[in-house]
Amino acid sequence: MEPYGATVERHAEGWLYSGKAADRFWSKSAIGRPMGEKVLLLADAEVIFCNQHRHLDFPNNNWLADSLSKNSDLLDEYMVIEALRVPGNKVVISANLEHLGIDFSELSWAARWGSDKHPRSESPEAEIRWFHASSELDVQDLHEWSVEVHSRDRIAEVIIVDDESSVVTYRVSSSEPSGELGRLQSRDITQIRERDFKPLSNGRVMILDTDSWPDERIGIPYPNGRIVDSICADMIYADQEDRVVGSSILSDLLNRGLHPRPGFKYGTRWRCYDKPLGEEHAPWLVVHPLEAPSDWEGACLASRLAAGVGKTWLHPLLENGEWRYLSISRPPADSRWTNPNRR
Repeated sequence: MEPYGATVERHAEGWLYSGKAADRFWSKSAIGRPMGEKVLLLADAEVIFCNQHRHLDFPNNNWLADSLSKNSDLLDEYMVIEALRVPGNKVVISANLEHLGIDFSELSWAARWGSDKHPRSESPEAEIRWFHASSELDVQDLHEWSVEVHSRDRIAEVIIVDDESSVVTYRVSSSEPSGELGRLQSRDITQIRERDFKPLSNGRVMILDTDSWPDERIGIPYPNGRIVDSICADMIYADQEDRVVGSSILSDLLNRGLHPRPGFKYGTRWRCYDKPLGEEHAPWLVVHPLEAPSDWEGACLASRLAAGVGKTWLHPLLENGEWRYLSISRPPADSRWTNPNRR
């Protein structure tokens, strides 16, 4: 039943909803874009939300089928809006943000305000993007977006929609992991390179002379020597210009004062300590880019695994010749937006 005798008519940018409830929809929930007294401009996904949660009839009996023919992502967009709005958040899609005088990233799909805030008087808490679980994971794109969003003191929030139309929330940010263990010294690498060693399988090396070992972060102690894996061996023995991606990242992590150790048990390349071993758990899990997930399904799994063991999952990316790290993490429990009903 239409609320208060409302009407919904086609508009070049969406659907004009006219009725007594229009002002309340905006003032209370920031739904749509005000177009005059008792008139709101609704996007297609907002029409579905109002149909499901505000008792608004569709414009006609064929409306949903016709709308899906024009936009195959429409139901996913509705699921995102529903997951954000039902807990009380206010959501303004990007098409309306400019009309409200709110600056935002061109990559953002929408902006979010908490239940106690409103777009008419306050800045957004977060900017939103959404992806299907099968969508490609583009770390360069996400890193650039997160840096821009955080420059406005906002959360870069990502909503993932899966094949059963359930959603899960993640936050992305540029991370600068660092520790208190000092930089990797080139003289120490030179000293290690000059010691006796024996090649092992899988590209590993057994260094036999370990007296006065210069850096405890290099290699794994073993009776009568130290074993270094293939990536660490490349960092030690290859010329700088010939180093592979993995050894370049390893060198960067060491120069950040971290102690990288194998991350096999956590499904990643390295676990990184910021203090001497034994003092605290490793705060970060760092993936090798060539071993990283290619889609959001894999990224969600990796991030959830990291969160389950109290760590942050990081993906390295090379930017202007320097390594940067994208963090994909689960938000606090009170900010994990999801659908109110399982389907």
